[in-house]
Amino acid sequence: MPDLNFMFHMFFLARYCKLLEENSFRGRTADFFYMLLFGASVLTGIVLIGGMIPYLSESFAKIIFLSNSLTFMMVYVWSKQNPFIHMSFLGLFTFTAAYLPWVLLGFSVLVGASAWVDLLGMIAGHAYYFLEDVYPRMTGRRPLKTPSFIKALFADEAVVVARPVNVRFAPPPAEEFHRD
Repeated sequence: MPDLNFMFHMFFLARYCKLLEENSFRGRTADFFYMLLFGASVLTGIVLIGGMIPYLSESFAKIIFLSNSLTFMMVYVWSKQNPFIHMSFLGLFTFTAAYLPWVLLGFSVLVGASAWVDLLGMIAGHAYYFLEDVYPRMTGRRPLKTPSFIKALFADEAVVVARPVNVRFAPPPAEEFHRD
């Protein structure tokens, strides 16, 4: 049976992935994919490099599955892009979205999960947020611009569906009812 921490992470994946797709990345599928690719690359790099550091290697050796970290990265990015939204955790206390990653990290520790998994997601999320939102405002340069070959893989234009002639999706105009 899956543990409580895993179930919460799957809920966060569904909720915050949907919120990011529908709000911050609306009409920008390639950018959303690039964010996930960036996060997966950063997380993999951190774990590979961390595995070579003597005092950290034991902690990183226990991390086999990075999807929870990637999920936490999405939570972090969403919370940074929506810092003033009021939230409640299990109905116990309220806070703003800016503190959501820290509240969830505390919950993970309370249920006995490793804090490293969530911290790695926060690091990757902060790297993405800084390079995508903060750094461009400071310098005018955008280092995480989605490459054109990735944009070519996704149709970001609005999909237009032709409506057949003589098919109505609304009632006909009133003057058509009274033909004599």
